[in-house]
Amino acid sequence: MYKLLPQFNRLTSHDIPVSKITPEDFLSEAIFAGDSFVDLEAAFGRVDGVVKTATGYCGGTLKKPSYREVCEGTTGHTEAVKVFHDKRKISYRSLCDIFWETHDPTNRNYLNFGLSTHQRSAIYYSKEEERKQAQESKIRRQMKLNKRIVTKIIKLDSDFYLAENQHQKYYLQKCCWLIRESLSLRSTSQFVESNIACKLNGILGMDERLMAEELTRYLRSNELPTQTKQACEEIIQDLKIRVVNDRS
Repeated sequence: MYKLLPQFNRLTSHDIPVSKITPEDFLSEAIFAGDSFVDLEAAFGRVDGVVKTATGYCGGTLKKPSYREVCEGTTGHTEAVKVFHDKRKISYRSLCDIFWETHDPTNRNYLNFGLSTHQRSAIYYSKEEERKQAQESKIRRQMKLNKRIVTKIIKLDSDFYLAENQHQKYYLQKCCWLIRESLSLRSTSQFVESNIACKLNGILGMDERLMAEELTRYLRSNELPTQTKQACEEIIQDLKIRVVNDRS
């Protein structure tokens, strides 16, 4: 249910160095945890004003944990996503409001964090103002629900460790290796730093009924490497064929 996420804004960024998309003075970071980090990363990747994303591990004590170690539930880490955003285009408050749409924040399984699950719903803050905005956003959301939100708002007092390469831009890697090759994405840092990868991963994580339409819009409004554009066009054609076959 929560994987079929809504489209929040149109995508307009170009894959040039992030420092040129957003000057350092306007680039901010936010960290969220909500169920699987691959779906959470894709959801935030679709948001206008988000310039790059990274999956990783947050909240534990072990340095540089592996995915296996985190899943075992003994390190104190949870799957999380670091969101780099242009605060001129989208505020921390708005990111918090979007966060509630990416997963079920009332899922009581998250209360078993550290016992039977390594996943949780959490907003990590580094400043008091962020804590206030996250809490206010939580209250606004709670007023719309008839079940209690179990999301924790937690002071960020530990390092955020990047997840392994295969967990970065999961849908992009899963869907089309041609896109990955055309963008020369191999290392973890390359997957994290690519703005095109951020946006395409978000689109490829959408429901197939929306994916073709959004890919088409993205191609029209962005200049992409020739091979990347061709790979996206092939995906669009495949999706259209599937739709026709499903109707017949």
